[in-house]
Amino acid sequence: MNQSTIERPVISTALLQQYDVPGPRYTSYPTADRFVEAFNENTYIETLKLRKASRSALPLSVYVHIPFCESLCFFCACNKVVTKNHEASAEYLRYLFKEIDLHLPYLGKKPQVSQLHFGGGSPTFFSDNELTQLMRKLKDSFMLSPAGEFSIEVDPRTVDAARLDYLSALGFNRLSFGVQDFNPEVQAAVHREQAPEQVFDLVNTARELKYESINVDLIYGLPKQTEQTFSDTIDQVISLRPDRIALYAYAHLPEKFKPQRRIDQYTLPKAVEKVSMLSMAQSKLLAAGYVYIGMDHFALSTDELAVAKRQGRLHRNFQGYSTQADTDLIGLGVSSIGKVGATYSQNAKSLEDYYDCLEQGRFPVTRGLGLSKDDLIRRTVIMALMCQGEVDFEAIELACMINFKQYFTQELEALKPLAEAGMLTIDQTGILVSDKGWFFVRAIAMTFDQYLQADTNRTRFSKIL
Repeated sequence: MNQSTIERPVISTALLQQYDVPGPRYTSYPTADRFVEAFNENTYIETLKLRKASRSALPLSVYVHIPFCESLCFFCACNKVVTKNHEASAEYLRYLFKEIDLHLPYLGKKPQVSQLHFGGGSPTFFSDNELTQLMRKLKDSFMLSPAGEFSIEVDPRTVDAARLDYLSALGFNRLSFGVQDFNPEVQAAVHREQAPEQVFDLVNTARELKYESINVDLIYGLPKQTEQTFSDTIDQVISLRPDRIALYAYAHLPEKFKPQRRIDQYTLPKAVEKVSMLSMAQSKLLAAGYVYIGMDHFALSTDELAVAKRQGRLHRNFQGYSTQADTDLIGLGVSSIGKVGATYSQNAKSLEDYYDCLEQGRFPVTRGLGLSKDDLIRRTVIMALMCQGEVDFEAIELACMINFKQYFTQELEALKPLAEAGMLTIDQTGILVSDKGWFFVRAIAMTFDQYLQADTNRTRFSKIL
């Protein structure tokens, strides 16, 4: 993709009808819906033991899920608990401590952590004192790298300048602001109202406090959005000049996520309108100097994500795009997902089950997956598509010890209609996704998903566009 300009591709109605289908976002492969309950606490312990026995010197990533929110956003698909009772967070903190303590015998003495991320919910639901206690516990248990990335998701409605200063003093050097849209009608339709001036003031304060990276989350495809209203939001965000922009497509699955049932589906933009919004946003952001990282991320050329993409080090995990591909991920908190070695694990999804496991002195892991050799090969291909937009046959062959064209004969044949539609090119050396193809990159990746090809029920996924 040309990083200075992008032609707004012409996508026909027929192409939309054919390829605007449900499909995974591929924050992992295999995807989390493939996790099985046979992978449990005992399996997780064995995985941790193997890591310790290998004496892995690689640093860890740690994700902490804080599920609480004071207010319900109708679009939200996260695991959350909506409450104004802040006593709930004190109880949750005690159980987080229990979970951290359970890990320590298996991780060795103060393992190094190069990435730490607090997500939610709204992590800033925790009081300053609770955040202090949690950071102190993490610093006592892990060696936080001096050059590490320590980030926290922030609901702009829950913080002020003094709070951002406090978060910086705790050691956070990256912020992610949940904005979604600046238009007041759209905000009212999704029950998340916040003044643009509030976000602008917080971003300016964060810069004054020398935060190393500032991210803004946006969503296109929300109720009452139009290309013009979203264009206005994009213009405002460009004037903010955050280091990173996450531009997510709204996934409307009301049968799966109850809050979305409050959204009037007749006010949602059509697929063709969503394509126009995304195309417009891409054009404006690239013209403003942002680098297109991949499916839903943009970054300034000096940002670590942009550098990692140029150097071929970009990775995609459960939090989106990442600069560190080889680190094991320890997931803490209700519903958190971890990755250790060639395995994925997920904690209990309800507070009741999460607390019950920890009260018994057990890891709250209730499902997961051990990856086969085929899983690892396909993950390599899918992540190359999602992160770089291309697959180098020789590189895959050397890394995975396969003959690419023989191993993926059926998949290469299945890609031909997509190539004819102008989504990609295939030659003797590899696969290259086109500008048009980036709109359908999930469909391209799905071709290599062995589980999905045998699964006719895909309604649990959101549509690609």
